[in-house]
Amino acid sequence: MRLRSLLFVPAARPERFAKAAASGADALILDLEDSVAPEKKAQGRAAVAEWLSTERTIPAFVRVNPLDGGLTGDDLAAVLPGRPDGIVLPKAEGAASVEALLAMIGGEAPPILPIATETPAAVFQLGSYGAVGAKLAGLTWGAEDLPAAIGASTAREADGSYTAPYEMVRALTLFGAHAAGVAAIETVFPRINAIDALAAYVARARRDGFTGMMAIHPAQIETINRGFTPSEAELVQARAIVDLFAAHPGAGALRHEGRMIDRPHLVQARRLLGLPIGG
Repeated sequence: MRLRSLLFVPAARPERFAKAAASGADALILDLEDSVAPEKKAQGRAAVAEWLSTERTIPAFVRVNPLDGGLTGDDLAAVLPGRPDGIVLPKAEGAASVEALLAMIGGEAPPILPIATETPAAVFQLGSYGAVGAKLAGLTWGAEDLPAAIGASTAREADGSYTAPYEMVRALTLFGAHAAGVAAIETVFPRINAIDALAAYVARARRDGFTGMMAIHPAQIETINRGFTPSEAELVQARAIVDLFAAHPGAGALRHEGRMIDRPHLVQARRLLGLPIGG
């Protein structure tokens, strides 16, 4: 499942489902948590269940409510018959939270996408997801709940960049995902009408090793998809590096276009081309 872009849609707004599905996003996240008021949770569950029961043209994840809130069981009972393509687990606290969710689901479970940094305790469990890596669709993070949980006024500087504590959390999520062998999904960009700033945010995420991103509005999808799709020039360059090493088996370092390249360059090139890293 390609996950460059995952678009949030409030579960209690079913009139938005079709537009979201036609947005070009790689997947939807039908949200039963933060975007749905408590009195509308049942309405949201019913809307998601109805939509999942129809033929769909796009993978659909469902964000359930946190495990400790007493609502997760009702969420799962409503949506699992529709066979969602994944479950987004908010306020996850490491592999133990994933295992608890899998136990609630029972039997064959869809892939899980934990939001892995929304509590202070969660930060200390980011290295544990390798134990459940085979059950995950990826790993992502959030920059809103954690500052609220610790009484911080914001996670961002005046220019929109993250403050030092949240840059650290972002980096730990990135490495936690790769250590677990799963997709590293960047968190949302909150400014809907700032496309140039979004493009820069996406470029930074891809540069750093994220492979996709969550979105909050259909207008963001084209920029996100473009940013996480290798350009033709990148593919040509990657193929040239792979071919060069194939022509010189056993070489540790080679000269290519006036610079020295070695195995890390080969690994990057093979990853970009979707080839086995060790091949």
